[in-house]
Amino acid sequence: MTSTGPTEAFRAARAALLENADDLDAARAAFAWPELDRWNWATDWFDVLAAEREAAGDDRPALWLVEEDGSEQRFSFPEMRDRSIRVAAWLREQGVAPGHRVLLMLANQVELWEVMLAAIRLGAVVIPATTQLSRADAADRISRGGVDHVIVRGDITTTIDEAIDSLAGDPSPTRIAVGDAAGAWLRYPDAGPLPDPSGFVAHETHADDTLLLYFTSGTTSRPKLVEHTHASYPVGHLSTMYWIGLQPGDVHLNVSSPGWAKHAWSNVFAPWNAGACVFLYNYTRFDAAALMAQMQRCGVTTFCAPPTVWRMLIQSDLSRLSTPPRLAVGAGEPLNPEVIDRVRDAWGVTIRDGFGQTETTVQIANTPGQPIKDGSMGRPCPGYTVGLVDPATGESGVTEGEICVSLEQRPLGLMVGYHGDPDRTAAAMADGWYHTGDVGSRDDDGYITYVGRTDDVFKSSDYRISPFELESVLLEHDAVAEAAVVPAPDELRLSVPKAYIVLAAGWSPDEQTAAAIFAHSRDHLAGYKRVRRITFGDLPKTISGKIRRVELRAAESAGDVTEFREEQIDATGPVSGRG
Repeated sequence: MTSTGPTEAFRAARAALLENADDLDAARAAFAWPELDRWNWATDWFDVLAAEREAAGDDRPALWLVEEDGSEQRFSFPEMRDRSIRVAAWLREQGVAPGHRVLLMLANQVELWEVMLAAIRLGAVVIPATTQLSRADAADRISRGGVDHVIVRGDITTTIDEAIDSLAGDPSPTRIAVGDAAGAWLRYPDAGPLPDPSGFVAHETHADDTLLLYFTSGTTSRPKLVEHTHASYPVGHLSTMYWIGLQPGDVHLNVSSPGWAKHAWSNVFAPWNAGACVFLYNYTRFDAAALMAQMQRCGVTTFCAPPTVWRMLIQSDLSRLSTPPRLAVGAGEPLNPEVIDRVRDAWGVTIRDGFGQTETTVQIANTPGQPIKDGSMGRPCPGYTVGLVDPATGESGVTEGEICVSLEQRPLGLMVGYHGDPDRTAAAMADGWYHTGDVGSRDDDGYITYVGRTDDVFKSSDYRISPFELESVLLEHDAVAEAAVVPAPDELRLSVPKAYIVLAAGWSPDEQTAAAIFAHSRDHLAGYKRVRRITFGDLPKTISGKIRRVELRAAESAGDVTEFREEQIDATGPVSGRG
């Protein structure tokens, strides 16, 4: 790349994607990650964009927050620039310095975006966390994260006080509350009335300086601490911008809880890289009709939601949204075909899957304008070289194997590693690949289909079983609200597919329901894949809502479950344990 400034280098990479929004092959050919040394996304991109909007008299919102009671707040790019500079100056006065670690626990409120931008300006390191953390979880993050400052909602300060007290730290973190709080807490100010710090000078950051530390959701083990830089997420999410199909001026709604990586993906970096508006509708209880009413009123043009939200939406009358979003994507886990078909029929929009992790930005996706194959995640995104590697032999180029990212053409959107865990980092980056821990299959056209986590895929009668494939079939039955498939010990087959099922309203956890689901499984799955056992009840989940299959597998190993067995259901009904 020619010797241009950091903003020009970023803008050139961005333009290659925006100009080839509907042509993945052209975008892959035109795109190259910008080579950056000194780089601060807040000053080198966000402020530049704000200045351009200001000069053009363009006051379209950068952030639009709508509350359940109908009140709303709109902030333009220049307003968010000014507010975050004021907050940065105030935080500097409270002792926040370059390299300091800030635990951030806020809801979808303007202060969250102010602090994110302010921290980037200061060179501070942000540790985002959900407001739902328990005292023990908060203590773990404060301790392992080496937290210097906490910024939290006023209504959870007691939890944080207890977490800090349990650590007996000396000195303890600076405590800043957004809202009322007692004791040692500083009151976060309203950025609007703060003095205008015209002389504020941002810290000079470099692209490889640490910016974010993310705790993973911990579906199979203790949460890992993922380290990202001033480039890997802010710039790396150009791939996410491309997957969603964001364009300048879009109004983008992403349903995601603050504290998790997906919130930064699609509620901060991807839309603001595009110059789009981040739109949020805050509610206490999900109401599909109310959400669609706000999408209609506010003109949402691009929409991202997890499978749970999509499944609830299709239970409502989708025709209430007469001007649906131009583009829609799903994230968190692949969607089953029924949901995609229902939305396509009602809105004329196809929900497109994408694959990425806390450790990366979007790696693989069904990008706009490309043919979509049912069940497939699509093809590698611009800037990512993806291979399938046999977990046993290390052979690459196989048709089914672990999804891996080439380190020979290391993408900018890849993490530094697992902070404080060199052994785990080395294992993840072994043999010239970043190992995702997920299994996929590739067809002759290069489309990749998700199979499951390497820990979740199992064998039954010497056949490989993808829990996701079986769960997708189960979810097509009216009785099934949620499902998780794990192996259950079996004397003949070594293991058989066992489904843990949360029932939809109106269905009883009885023999008749189990028989209906078994029949559905027989009708839609090959004999070696079909579900052989069922247990009804709640599913263990992480705080981010992901199913902890590790707990289900442990329950199966212990034999401490009550279940229906396909071969015995007509004769004996439910079977307790392994008897």
